[in-house]
Amino acid sequence: MKNMMSGFKDFIMRGNVVDLAVGIVIGGAFTAVVTGLLDGIINPLIAAIFGQPDISGVGQFEINESLFSIGVFLNAVLNFLIVAAALYFIVVAPLNHLAERRARGKEEEPEPMEQDVILLQEIRDLLAAQRPGATSTEPPHSSHGL
Repeated sequence: MKNMMSGFKDFIMRGNVVDLAVGIVIGGAFTAVVTGLLDGIINPLIAAIFGQPDISGVGQFEINESLFSIGVFLNAVLNFLIVAAALYFIVVAPLNHLAERRARGKEEEPEPMEQDVILLQEIRDLLAAQRPGATSTEPPHSSHGL
């Protein structure tokens, strides 16, 4: 039981679970901002142009007692585009810019050496240590004069 609780604690404390929780909270708060933009600016503008409270009432027609509404689809597309644009310009673009600035200040870490290269370097260092007066950083000298 203790092991299961420890595993649950590790699961909850992982970065991606915490990031997801923060994303959901921010998404909820951001929804209120987008709703305010739609209700306060976009929908009154649409009402002034089309004479409807929102675009969902535009382009309605009936065929065989079935009501079709192009405006409902257009309203969903418009809402999606507004949310996507607002998220991109208010959240994504500034965070990408911040990450880019942070990355400029860091040096790239060198790629780790392969195990065979490390072993060859150790062999070289051991051989160099066996010669009197040699250091491990000097390249070996050829006795053939080449």
